[in-house]
Amino acid sequence: MADIIQLLPDHVANQIAAGEVVQRPASVVKELLENAIDAQSDAITLIIKDAGKTLIQVIDNGIGMSETDARLSFERHATSKIKTAEDLFQLNTKGFRGEALASIAAIAHAELKTKKENAELGVAITIEGSEVKSQEVVVTPKGTSIAVKNLFYNIPARRNFLKSDAVELRHIIDEFHRVALIHYGINFKLIHNGSELFNLPESNQRQRIVNIFGGKTNEKLVPINEDTEVLKLSGFVGKPQFAKKTRSEQFFFVNNRFIKSAYLNHAVNSAFEGLMKDGYHPSYFLNLQVDPKTIDINIHPTKTEIKFDDEHTLYAIMRSAIKHSLGQFNISPVLDFNRDHNLDTPYSYQEKHASTPTVEVDRSYNPFKADVDVASKSRGFHSKTKGAKSWESLYVGLKDDSESTDKINIENEQQVQSLFSESSDISQNQSTFQLQNKYIVSTIKSGLLIIDQYRAHQRILYENLLKSITISEAVSQQLLFPLQLQFSKQELIILKDLKSDLECTGFVFKTFTEDSVEVTGVPMHVSESEVSIVLEQLVSDVEHQIPDHSFSVTDLVAKSLAKSLAIRRGQKLTHEEQDHLINRLFACKEPSVSPTNKATFVMMDASELDKKFI
Repeated sequence: MADIIQLLPDHVANQIAAGEVVQRPASVVKELLENAIDAQSDAITLIIKDAGKTLIQVIDNGIGMSETDARLSFERHATSKIKTAEDLFQLNTKGFRGEALASIAAIAHAELKTKKENAELGVAITIEGSEVKSQEVVVTPKGTSIAVKNLFYNIPARRNFLKSDAVELRHIIDEFHRVALIHYGINFKLIHNGSELFNLPESNQRQRIVNIFGGKTNEKLVPINEDTEVLKLSGFVGKPQFAKKTRSEQFFFVNNRFIKSAYLNHAVNSAFEGLMKDGYHPSYFLNLQVDPKTIDINIHPTKTEIKFDDEHTLYAIMRSAIKHSLGQFNISPVLDFNRDHNLDTPYSYQEKHASTPTVEVDRSYNPFKADVDVASKSRGFHSKTKGAKSWESLYVGLKDDSESTDKINIENEQQVQSLFSESSDISQNQSTFQLQNKYIVSTIKSGLLIIDQYRAHQRILYENLLKSITISEAVSQQLLFPLQLQFSKQELIILKDLKSDLECTGFVFKTFTEDSVEVTGVPMHVSESEVSIVLEQLVSDVEHQIPDHSFSVTDLVAKSLAKSLAIRRGQKLTHEEQDHLINRLFACKEPSVSPTNKATFVMMDASELDKKFI
């Protein structure tokens, strides 16, 4: 039998490796930015075209490479970061495997220009699908510029899996944030399709966070600083009142490397226990400095997961450090043993002396004296005659036993009636009632109809909003005083993309600035206090539900707004409101399901009820 095992060609092996390292344009951005940081750069520019599908270029002013190093950098497992296996436990750089550039060059057109500081000329290399097309001497500034064009050009199936430009751009911005947040000593720029999205100057960590997420972030931050033999913890956490429903502002860094850790995330959540409402998540930007020997980075292709030697100790230190900071800055309630100034002696009484209390004693009192009057006078008791009258007075006004029994029965009936009236609101002349302020129960010919009021109202609002957006006939109410709402740059990009759809629902936007938007009109059914909540929820839904080519952004906007504006479970409805909700629900095109395809009502036949009593 012929041998069937054979070595794969290099370009095929590189394409397979690229499947692990390069999943989308954001993966390329991450690898190139980390290489630029390892090159000791203090200014890095990221240039993107068509969300990275056409061009991803990173320009740095680092140490550059020689002609030989530039050629070897595209070979598999060629690296300057490690030499022996032991070096894996002494890593102080971002990259170390030597797979990134080889994988990228296997699935794209790559152009590299680089020059060392003392060299007169640099080198330019062009590679297409792992094949070197040209190598020549060029005039180029100090540092390195690498451009990746036409990503996945030779793997059409992978390119077809890419999402829309808006979605891919959000992933690129996420990776950009993860690198820029912790390397605040480097000047970063992000340019997309010729427009500058971010220009982050060198700063401290707090200012870098504010520059990325907007000026409103500054007031939300609580500093964390803890230095122990095991762990050096620094960074910031967000105040509990500014917690979000999403995890968009949660960043862990270990030795200046972004990681994801559900275990450490639990430590942060436990420190905030009792300070936030259910369903909300705290913001945090935490950097953990640990001994490289105590962690293993090489357990995941993207290096975002790390194995710790002693997770339990890190958990305890992090939890106590955050709790301490929240208490130190009066964020969480603490026991205060300080003196209460309200108990101080008033100023006008400071010179006065306390008077000695006196006790008056009745020296003529004799407990053995038979005189009742004297005894009663000295001890404050009534005489026997008065005592007898007082005892009789206890029975004045009481009726016979039958009347008292009737009164007790009436009270019991009233208690039973109040018990049922609070829970169901049943009256003789109505056909619907509300159960536990969550469900609307109505009688029908065959039995009972039970409606989930929250899902039913979602369906009603969803169809109305879709009609408003498509026909553009929504009514807007103008605000007396315009609302100035603060958002991060990434959130503002999303709002600008949704501007036309939102205006069709009744929102009116006057101006967009770098970190805020001015709202002058809102839909009729949205109160002024709900505007920021509704828009934040919408931005969050767009970020995390990620509509692609086959998914309408208009549909997502309608779903998100319907979810935010629908009446909640637990809200009490009048009889008229219950009837109105039922009538509007069954006037919908799809009354049986909510916008998220969950049942809005169930029917229970009389036969099912009969079975309950068998």
